Formats: sequence, structure tokens, C-alpha cells
Amino acid sequence: MTNTLKRAARGLLSTSFALAFACGTAQAADKMRLAHGLPEDNPVHIAMKHFADVVKQKTNGEIEITVFPNGQLGQERELLEQVQNGVLEMTKANAAPLETFVPEYKVFNLPYVFRDKDHFFKVVQGPIGESILAASKNKGFVGLTFYDSGSRSFYAKKPINTPDDLKGMKIRIQQSPTTIKMIQALGASPTPMPWGEVYSALQMGVVDGAENNVTALTSGRHGEVTKFFSADEHQIVPDVLVISTTKWDSLKKPQQDIIRAAARESFELQKKLWAEFEQTERAKAEKMGVKFITPNKAPFVAKVKPMIDAERKNAKIASLLDQIAAVK
Repeated sequence: MTNTLKRAARGLLSTSFALAFACGTAQAADKMRLAHGLPEDNPVHIAMKHFADVVKQKTNGEIEITVFPNGQLGQERELLEQVQNGVLEMTKANAAPLETFVPEYKVFNLPYVFRDKDHFFKVVQGPIGESILAASKNKGFVGLTFYDSGSRSFYAKKPINTPDDLKGMKIRIQQSPTTIKMIQALGASPTPMPWGEVYSALQMGVVDGAENNVTALTSGRHGEVTKFFSADEHQIVPDVLVISTTKWDSLKKPQQDIIRAAARESFELQKKLWAEFEQTERAKAEKMGVKFITPNKAPFVAKVKPMIDAERKNAKIASLLDQIAAVK
């Protein structure tokens, strides 16, 4: 072989190694799936897309997160179980049912824990929130951030100004042991029911009312069949972005730091988007003929006090409630 041919062969071999290395690097990108049940125009979905974009940018493409909305990969409980088992990398779950996995999440289901939305934000973005997010690590998932899901209030075919107005009413709720106790303490009958069945249940009188944030009136069309929204704000229950413990433990510390920072950044965006979203949806509900009422919270708070006192017998819950109350 001539020297020219030898040099050409070496050059070809070097090029082959370079191509192989480049391909290997491209294939090394860690691809994750983030699945949830919300539509693509929801502020939480938009925030999670932003989260995925920031992670890809800050890791220089080492981590690529694809977001699957609209229940494409399953519904909330199913997705959370997939994350626990390490089958799915990430999902968004509401904090209400999370108390069945981690008792610390119960504080979000207890009524009138937060004075207002500012108090809520200070709690979830501080040390208390961080401790709750970390509490589920040995249950198969790690919380990365909270997302604002509004304040939950009552809506029905009649005004609810005092707890006496709830007596004898059947109120649709999420499947949450704590929420069941709250509704009973207020004198109504709790009726757990899947979200998809609520409209027809309200329409046909299977339930007399429900409790949720204002967007239920529009996105669920509940404002067509219930014309009174009583903003007692009994609960502020956030959504939670979670990642599989198995996947989390497989990441390097710098990657974990980038993911946490990106999650916090996405919450800041989501808070702004949610506030605008709520205003828009309230205006839509008013055009549907829904009347908004702001009842005095004091009688409601007094009604649930025995329930709160009973919950405080659990030292962990009592400590969390004291810490939350101390946040100024």
C-alpha cells in the first residue's frame, strides 16, 4: 500500500471513529416522558412544556423530556402508579389523593389551613413545601414543584352563605378521606364521584352541588346547571409535578439541580398564567349567568374546628399545621 493510500485509510478510519462517537453521543441523551390528563391550553401543561424546554437547554440536550397531555398514556391514578413502579418517568398529580400515599399531603386537604393565596405561596415555596415534596421518596416518587390549582369553593343551584345552607345537601367531592370528613363536619353528605360524571349528576339531581375552583364552571360546563358559586375557599389544593424515585436516583447531582431549578421556574410561570386563566374563566361563568358570592368564612371555620382538633392528635400533622400558621 502506498503512503498516500495509507494516509487515506487512516483518515477514513479517523472519520469513522468520529462518526461513531458522534452517534454514540446522540444516542446517550436521556429521554423521559411526562404524562398527564390536562388539555394543552391549561396553564399547568404550558408550564410543564416550559420546564421540559429549560431542562433540555440547561443540560445541553443530555435530558429530553416529552410531554404527553390529554390522558394519552392513562389517567392520573394509573400514571402515578406507573411512576411509582418506574415504568413512567414523570407525571402531574393533584395533592388531594396523594395523602393516601404520603400523610404529609393531608395538610392540603384540611379546610381553612391557608389564610389566603399569598400565604399558600409562601408555604409551598419555602422549607415546608420542600419537606412535603421530599416526603414521598420512599413511596416511589419525588416531588419537584407545586402548581397553583386555585382555591376550592362550593357551587350549587342555590346560594351557600352559611354552613346551615349545606344541611342535607349531597356534595360531589374527590376521593379523599379528609375531604369526606370536612363535608360531614359542615353538615352535608359527601358523594365521591369521577370528574366525568359530575355534569350529568348535577343536571339530574343525583348531587345538589359540588366543590372545585372556578374553572369547573366553564371547562366542565357546570355553570350551565349550577348558578351560584360561594367563594368560601375551604381548600387550596395544588397540583404536584413528580418524578420516579428510580429515575431520580439514576441522575447525576448536577442534572438533579437543573431539573429542580427548572421546575421552580415553571411554577413562577404557571402562577402568572393561572391568575390570568382564572380571571378569564370567571368572566365566562358570569356570562353563563353564574352569581358569585363571598360568604363570611368564620362560621365555616368554627364548624370544622372539632375536625382540625382531632387531626392535631397526630403529632406530625400538628407540627406541620403549627409551622404553616407561623409563616407570615
